[in-house]
Amino acid sequence: MTSKQRVVVVCPGRGTYNKPELGYLGRYHSDKTALLETIDAYRRDQGQPSVVELDSAERYSMATHTAGEHASALIYACAAGDFADIDRDQYEIVAVTGNSMGWYIALATAGALSPASGIDVINTMGSMMKDGVIGGQLIYPVCNADWHLDSQHLRTLQQAMREVNADAAHQVYVSIRLGGYWVIAGNDSGLKALEKVLPRIDDTYPMRLHNHAAFHSPLLAEVSEKGRAALPASGFNPPQIPMVDGRGHIWQPHATDTQALWDYTLGHQVVETYDFTRAIAVSIKEFAPDKLIVLGPGATLGGAIAQTLIQHRWWELGQKSDFIARQKTDPVVLAMGIPEQRALATGKPAD
Repeated sequence: MTSKQRVVVVCPGRGTYNKPELGYLGRYHSDKTALLETIDAYRRDQGQPSVVELDSAERYSMATHTAGEHASALIYACAAGDFADIDRDQYEIVAVTGNSMGWYIALATAGALSPASGIDVINTMGSMMKDGVIGGQLIYPVCNADWHLDSQHLRTLQQAMREVNADAAHQVYVSIRLGGYWVIAGNDSGLKALEKVLPRIDDTYPMRLHNHAAFHSPLLAEVSEKGRAALPASGFNPPQIPMVDGRGHIWQPHATDTQALWDYTLGHQVVETYDFTRAIAVSIKEFAPDKLIVLGPGATLGGAIAQTLIQHRWWELGQKSDFIARQKTDPVVLAMGIPEQRALATGKPAD
């Protein structure tokens, strides 16, 4: 009998349900009736459109599908459905982690939140700014074309942030460390000033992230307070699978203080930097997986994960071309949003 491969599952964050993903639930998860009904019954009670309705829309709407109160639930439904589809005869899930909003999804997939509590947390936090987004985010590379960390890019970004923050009217913060990129959160004046100071790279960066708030920064202190008031600690349970958070801290099934888990999730995780790079580094070093499986929708985290693997020369990956070559012959990162890689994760033929 062939032994199972060990896998770390990575949960996606905001910005992963885009125009190509329209219909994702219908394509892959129409059979997940209990999951979808739990989510949509909750949303009906909130007076919100169902995720099935949003997913089956005739056209993708940037204004509708990227709004936090809709995007969060949509992405959760897609990711939770994908998690259920992982072939358990082939893979042993040894840990779960996630990027940004993906931490909430990690809590749900690992069993730290029940299905009902999962949609409550995700929908509540995703809907916090439906009446107005607080601040924004932009992304900037700190790596070169080979996906090695570029110390000059990093120094330039850090110096630019210091210059911008010297003006009391401006606020910019490191929001997410995302492999070879940093996501910067800030108020509008701060981000505009930063965009003027930073050198353009590849005629693309710095790039604003549409409909994204100043996540993982002190600007969301009020959101943190509202989240604590709306979501009781009693909804949190010890996980059934180890979880790696945005500090690289591991929450173990038999050693989790649920009050501390609630406090981190609605406190530090909301207002401090989310270090996805460290989460991946800890995941590979502490759990020694054979592969990483990235839940859909989309497949945008593959690059950030690969850049982190290269930083640590994991699986003898030394540069971008090594990762691309490895993915063609013996893939170590399976993104379920890519049909061919989905087939490897689920054990079912690609569409």
